[in-house]
Amino acid sequence: MTGPVEIDRQGQRRPITRRWVPEAPVALEYNGLSYAVMMATPADLEDFALGFALTEGLAQQVGDCTGIALAEVEKGWIVRASLAGLGVEQLTERVRARVAESSCGLCGIDNLDAVSRPLPPVAQHEPVVPDAIFRALSQLRDHQPLGCATGAAHVAAFATTDGDILYAREDVGRHNALDKLIGALARSGQDVAQGFILSSARCSYEIVEKAVRARATTLATISLPTTLAVERAQAAGLTLYSLARDDSVLSIASG
Repeated sequence: MTGPVEIDRQGQRRPITRRWVPEAPVALEYNGLSYAVMMATPADLEDFALGFALTEGLAQQVGDCTGIALAEVEKGWIVRASLAGLGVEQLTERVRARVAESSCGLCGIDNLDAVSRPLPPVAQHEPVVPDAIFRALSQLRDHQPLGCATGAAHVAAFATTDGDILYAREDVGRHNALDKLIGALARSGQDVAQGFILSSARCSYEIVEKAVRARATTLATISLPTTLAVERAQAAGLTLYSLARDDSVLSIASG
């Protein structure tokens, strides 16, 4: 197999060296039950398993998801964890329901209901000033080694209200990067309400939902939100900034 070749507008060809972003199937198993297989970057998988459990509602706190173990297999990775608490029943019901589902994504009235189910209200909070977002953006590249090397990885970061980035996680998938960040914050005991989340991703409704379920009060994204993301942010009371640039930011929703 030949390596990548750069071709310019004049048709000139030049071999180049390029690093690709890692991507592999990652199977998430809780209590011995296979819950999901995600295409993800196989790094920070302990954070991923915990963050995913928290944003899926399988765990309410760190102590509900324990014993996380990783196993690299021939076709990818298996991440196993033990669940306790109210999420165990949800896990069993979800696995049972999946047997009758197709593979096209959100299917059936139950999933449609889940999308419109009210989110927990966001705690009362003071708005993050735009200067804090600009400060965090100026630091973001320093927390993106994989993104800088490949140009193909998303990053989710947590910054203080002054804009100093404390935690960041990268992944080929924008949702995965956020789940990893949420897991890292939970494992560290960081109060997510004492700062804000900054995402390099398009602001889809899933990004808003994960941020709210992680008890964030403010979310800033590089790209614009979807209609449903705006509706969900406004309904939950999440402060949402989008189209974040080094000299301007769009205020979408205020908590």
